[in-house]
Amino acid sequence: MTTKRRYFTADQKVAILKQYLVEKVSLADLCDQFGIQPNQVYQWQATLFAHAAAAFQSAGGRPPSQEAQQKQKIARLEAKLEQKNEVIAELMEENPQAKKATGEL
Repeated sequence: MTTKRRYFTADQKVAILKQYLVEKVSLADLCDQFGIQPNQVYQWQATLFAHAAAAFQSAGGRPPSQEAQQKQKIARLEAKLEQKNEVIAELMEENPQAKKATGEL
């Protein structure tokens, strides 16, 4: 005898976890009501807590101001420019050495 696999949407999972964690509905009652195993609820709970930090990062804070975004962009571009300058300096130093080695200078 095989049972048909049931799928729960994210909203349904959150509602079930809310009943369990916030409203303190017993796990046995929830499992009977929704036809799920207790391990499934524990798995959803572990996933919820594993990804909870992302919810606070994007939802709670203010978006960076335009000035802050510009400062970040300038810092990135300056770092990139510094890296390019270092590469150019190395090449400029190696070029005469290579010419001396081949006898061109």
